[in-house]
Amino acid sequence: MTEFDLRLSAVLPAAPKVVHEALTDPAALRVWLAEHAEVDLPHRYEFWGRHTPDGAEPHQRVLHVDERTLRLAWTVDGVETISQFELADDGDGTLVTLSQSDLPSFEDVIADRAGARGALQTFWTLAIANLADYLAGRDQTPKCDFTSTELSASIVIDAAPEAVFDSMVQADQFMRWFGARVDIEPWVGGRFAMGGFELDPGGATFVEFEPGRRATLRFADGVVNSWELEGSDGKTRLTTMQSGFDPANPPYPGWAGWLGGLAALRRYHELPGQRSIWRRIEVTGLPEGMFALDS
Repeated sequence: MTEFDLRLSAVLPAAPKVVHEALTDPAALRVWLAEHAEVDLPHRYEFWGRHTPDGAEPHQRVLHVDERTLRLAWTVDGVETISQFELADDGDGTLVTLSQSDLPSFEDVIADRAGARGALQTFWTLAIANLADYLAGRDQTPKCDFTSTELSASIVIDAAPEAVFDSMVQADQFMRWFGARVDIEPWVGGRFAMGGFELDPGGATFVEFEPGRRATLRFADGVVNSWELEGSDGKTRLTTMQSGFDPANPPYPGWAGWLGGLAALRRYHELPGQRSIWRRIEVTGLPEGMFALDS
């Protein structure tokens, strides 16, 4: 039996048959998953391109497919991993569980020495978030470009800049949309720690903080994450960027995770009162208490 290092479960707004079609239609895959996709089941299921880790060419082969399960062998950085989707009824929607084997250790991912496999967790998190929006007819969140050293993205949120900014710097709101525990000191010189100050006492530091307009965080390794917000007609254009990293080893895992968070930020403001899509996030080796999914 395959031992999985990652399990993500999310409720998506469509019946299992519709979700299965979105998982197996190459045209749909090219919207929510990858730059390129070709499918001819039960023999072929391939995706590749700049939005796929180690994606210069396809490296997947089908192990099993039926109406509720899709299991693939996916070779990433020379290591054969297993990726599996399982679908189950959940009221008017579908509970989708993604399982992934052969992840590198959490310590190696944090230290940026995990290679392309280090991005698999956040790659799938962002993909499932975009699948949920695809099924709901909503705009897609920008994907991570694993070929670029320019880590920047811009999204439009149907909410005022002041509300969006507050939700990014107030810990109770941040936890509700991002789904992870966080401690935040919202001022210049204040700390920002994913997982809380107990796990990361130093955290990152706000080196710029202008409520409703911009903020900049500097991490201990020199990486800088900036947010700029611009309002128009009651909406906010949020532009975010990471810099200060080694261009020979961009921090793709963290960047893809941040993009997945932006998808949740949009839902938080544009679908008020709706529960997060996430039901379970289990990652082998992840510090206990990192995630705070609502119940």
